[in-house]
Amino acid sequence: MEPHIFAITLAVKDLNASLRFYRDGLGLPSSGIVGTEFPGSETEPAGRVAMFQLRDDFILSLYPAGELAKDAGVAADHTSGHGFSLGHQVDSREEVDRVLRAAEDAGATLVGSVGERPWGIYSGYFADPDGHLWEVLCFLG
Repeated sequence: MEPHIFAITLAVKDLNASLRFYRDGLGLPSSGIVGTEFPGSETEPAGRVAMFQLRDDFILSLYPAGELAKDAGVAADHTSGHGFSLGHQVDSREEVDRVLRAAEDAGATLVGSVGERPWGIYSGYFADPDGHLWEVLCFLG
């Protein structure tokens, strides 16, 4: 397998609210919810998804949790859990603090402490409205 991840899809409870959080609150670029022409059914997933085109052709997708479960062919509870964090690198401590404030203003919950880590970064975490952890960090030195 080639080490090339091009997209991460987050399972969300409320697609409209999550779109507002990421697009309007954090300022990530998105053309909104697409795929509405695919309504789905009890067994087939619907196509409604919000996508954000990030740097280096990387895509962040938001998909309703129940639809993601149907698409993957797993039980609904299989899309829950947050045993990972997403990292967002910025250039300075001030930018870390600014992004954390913007996330909190948009509805995120700040978690843990903000500060220098012994391995040479300054960082803090927030949890999005669905509990997905994001670390905002800058390298020191």
